[in-house]
Amino acid sequence: MTSASADMIDWNLAVATATRLVRPGPEITRGEAREVVAELRRQARQSEEHVRAFTGLTAAGGSSPVLVVDRPGWIKANVAGFRTVIQPLVGKLQARREGVPGAAVLGAVGEKVTGVEVGALLAFLSSRVLGQYETFAPAEAPDSPAALFEEPQRSPARTTAGRLLLVAPNIVHVERELDVDPHDFRLWVCLHEETHRTQFAAVPWLRDHVESEIQAFLAETDVDPATLLERLADAARGLAGGLPGFGGDKEHPGEHPGVGGLLEVVQTPAQREILNRLTAVMSLLEGHADFVMDGVGPAVVPSVAEIREKFQQRRAKGAGRLDVLLRRLLGLDAKLRQYQDGAAFVRAAVDRVGMDGFNRVWTSPNTLPTRDEIHDPAAWVARMHG
Repeated sequence: MTSASADMIDWNLAVATATRLVRPGPEITRGEAREVVAELRRQARQSEEHVRAFTGLTAAGGSSPVLVVDRPGWIKANVAGFRTVIQPLVGKLQARREGVPGAAVLGAVGEKVTGVEVGALLAFLSSRVLGQYETFAPAEAPDSPAALFEEPQRSPARTTAGRLLLVAPNIVHVERELDVDPHDFRLWVCLHEETHRTQFAAVPWLRDHVESEIQAFLAETDVDPATLLERLADAARGLAGGLPGFGGDKEHPGEHPGVGGLLEVVQTPAQREILNRLTAVMSLLEGHADFVMDGVGPAVVPSVAEIREKFQQRRAKGAGRLDVLLRRLLGLDAKLRQYQDGAAFVRAAVDRVGMDGFNRVWTSPNTLPTRDEIHDPAAWVARMHG
């Protein structure tokens, strides 16, 4: 990694902190780990044909790299991608502090503090992710294999197809927790992630569109410290108000009025418009992946109904107060709503116009649903099909 001073975040410290704080995975022997990795790789390849046949989308450029990683491996891969995405914002912040008395000293301290904070958040997330399509993997990013699984290697340069990350210890943990057929569950997870790979590989403009929206969002970031602190304070008060025992809705703590993730609070009016578009496209992508994994499921995953039911119960199950706070702060509750809202949109659109009619959504950025249309599929169908 480059020096910390070049990024305003000590990424080395972030990785070290996250690796130190990350929870250990489930107990598994070396032989069992090798079997899990081999099966995940095999099922990832099988998923390509299943997804292509069900969706009618053809991924260009061949197969993406499939990395089976442990929790520290997931952390390292995401740090590399995160640095790539936020670099324009880092440049803006660096320009703002140039010439400010004491900025160099305060910046060095801030880099360490931010590195620890980012590391703690990555540690929290690393035990919750089953798989991930890595859209913004930097070129020649090093693989970070699971400790018991594979030899380190270099991944090929980034392509439009990105790469898949499958977090083996988390998959094993959840399949044991749910008490479901492990072979079925692993294929079910692979179907979801392969759908994301197919979305970006079959729709050449999609990656650049998402990246341009993210960069536009970051470019509009208000970096005035006073304004930022005020919004952070508002976020903290809103989050506390939405927690059980803190004056929020005890029946629906995730639905407190006006409270989303921290991202939805710390933003300018221009960013709200961009975020609305990003929310719509992410709801589409996540919902489409859920729709496909369940649609393909009955033919190739015999216990798909049991898996879905238990998985939904696990999503809805209550958590401790700290866990709820972190989920709200990071916007994870909003992400769960994206799965639900997006899947409902895709299901309704396919019911009305069939898979071919639905696939018009991938024609251009103008054919993507708006945030309002995600909740009103008939409006999107009317706009696309008259």
